[in-house]
Amino acid sequence: MQEMILILDFGSQYTQLIARRVRELNIYCEIHPYNNAPEITENIKGVILSGSPFSALEKNAPVPNLEHIKGKLPLLGVCYGAQYLAHTHGGIVEKSKVREYGRANISFVDTESKLFKNVHVGSQVWMSHGDTIMSLPKNFKLTASTRDVKVAGFEIEREETYCIQFHPEVYHSKDGMTLLKNFVVDICGCAQDWTPSSFIETTINELKAKIGSEQVVLGLSGGVDSTVAAVLLSEAIGDNLHCIFVNNGLLRKNEFESVLNQYQGMGLNVKGVDASEAFLSQLANVKDPEKKRKAIGRVFIEVFDNEAMDIQNVSWLAQGTIYPDIIESVSVKGPSATIKSHHNVGGLPDFMNLKVVEPLNTLFKDEVRRVGRSLGIDEELLGRHPFPGPGLAIRILDDVTPEKVATLQEVDHIFIQGLKDHKLYDQVWQAGAMLLPVQSVGVMGDERTYESVVALRAVESTDGMTADWVHLPYDFLALISNEIINKVRGVNRVVYDISSKPPATIEWE
Repeated sequence: MQEMILILDFGSQYTQLIARRVRELNIYCEIHPYNNAPEITENIKGVILSGSPFSALEKNAPVPNLEHIKGKLPLLGVCYGAQYLAHTHGGIVEKSKVREYGRANISFVDTESKLFKNVHVGSQVWMSHGDTIMSLPKNFKLTASTRDVKVAGFEIEREETYCIQFHPEVYHSKDGMTLLKNFVVDICGCAQDWTPSSFIETTINELKAKIGSEQVVLGLSGGVDSTVAAVLLSEAIGDNLHCIFVNNGLLRKNEFESVLNQYQGMGLNVKGVDASEAFLSQLANVKDPEKKRKAIGRVFIEVFDNEAMDIQNVSWLAQGTIYPDIIESVSVKGPSATIKSHHNVGGLPDFMNLKVVEPLNTLFKDEVRRVGRSLGIDEELLGRHPFPGPGLAIRILDDVTPEKVATLQEVDHIFIQGLKDHKLYDQVWQAGAMLLPVQSVGVMGDERTYESVVALRAVESTDGMTADWVHLPYDFLALISNEIINKVRGVNRVVYDISSKPPATIEWE
């Protein structure tokens, strides 16, 4: 059984980042809500308590059950985790008189502490808390301080329990990875053997055992997640995997043909289905983005179901679900408010009566790409920007027509190809163009025009949860704007979106 670190989540915005940092050390970990922790088994080598938006002083503060953890397994409390342990064992925790947020520097460190090995005085850390530990309980030993926070770190004598008031997982904590490595490797004794190669070997063996000779159907999207899931399954069960790649008429220019050719060149058992007319007909006169998404989801289910019915003895539905989707569905604070409907195959109806297999549901997006590289998947496919499931329908901020789709495809193609030609594509996490429901006055030659406006969008991000706009060179933007206006009939103005997420989202709809 794979050894792991258990992370108990109290709702912190940084919890996923703790997991990502631990996994960067080639150690497997899982996030579970503090109030729904798994049974403690031999493969769990240590536990981390996350931060939280809650206060340990609140009447309804989160209370974890640490009966089988504290004093029995190595334990690291981060921020709320530290405050909770101090508060519940007789220490004094108070509301901070001044909110302690941002950079700080360690002014004292216990050089004998195993947690702080190779972390020195002056090291920068990141604070983010509204409560402060004023004094420690008996048998609690101070291990670190900053100028403004006396109790920045402590440990409990005669047990492997360590606590810190700062966030080691955040980039601004310069020795954060050193501290985390001290905990998971030196204190917990993890072997650092969870690698892409080991994941592939284990997953293929598990898929073979789970699926056997049964038939599996998978809806390919052309994206990284479904592609890596397909190759993993193909390695395990060969042609018993049946891939369906649906053209909804809302893909990028020539994408259906080019991606289908790539898939077939990879030896995947894939069928391309051109259902453009079915999708576009259901989008006629639909302007509301939620209604667009639901119409696209409904037609996809119909098309996918019809194609799956033609495959004999299908028992399994495969999906490219990744770990952030799983975490979100069981978050401490409940599912997030609906910003937009989900549009992947997860919406398939019960009448299909298929078992579900999700080979990537323990991986983050960057880990999916690393696994893909180990599987030998072409870098062009692995490096593709994320693309919304509803495609260009939600980048046309109006009703969707074949003419508008064709216009936006041309604009998008010029922009994306320009990024590639100027070696900017890999510096961008996601890029695209929006066709706005706005006409503006222009002059072409001696004639006055009244044509459409398009907005270009390029963002940098790690996982899409937050994003910032990319500072593309002015000369490049000028060149692309000129090429779009000269080559795409019906467009006479180009603007560039310089909004970050939050408060904006990456897509406009």
